[in-house]
Amino acid sequence: MVERTPQQYTEHVQEMLDAYGAFTLTVDELIAEGDRVYARWTQVGRHVGPVDGHPPTGAEVTSITSAVYRIEDGLIVEYWIQIDRQGIAGQLGKGIDER
Repeated sequence: MVERTPQQYTEHVQEMLDAYGAFTLTVDELIAEGDRVYARWTQVGRHVGPVDGHPPTGAEVTSITSAVYRIEDGLIVEYWIQIDRQGIAGQLGKGIDER
C-alpha cells in the first residue's frame, strides 16, 4: 500500500507534468455506489521528460487508467488504481516519425 501526504501527491502530479507536459485528462466513466466510486479516464500528453528510462521523444502518449476509490466522510481514504503500463511502454519506444 502506498500512502501519500497532500505534499507528496502534489510532487507526484509535478512528476507527471515533467514527463508528459500539460496533458489533458478526460473522465470517460464515473460510477458511484455506496462508499465506492469507479472512475476511468484517458490522459493525453507529450513525452517531454524521461519515463522509465526512456529519453524524451516528443511523441504524443495516451494512457488509459481506472481507479476505485473508497470514500469516508466525503474524503478519499483508499484507492486502487490500474494503469496500462504496457501500452505506455509501447508508445515510449516509438519516436514521432514512427507513429
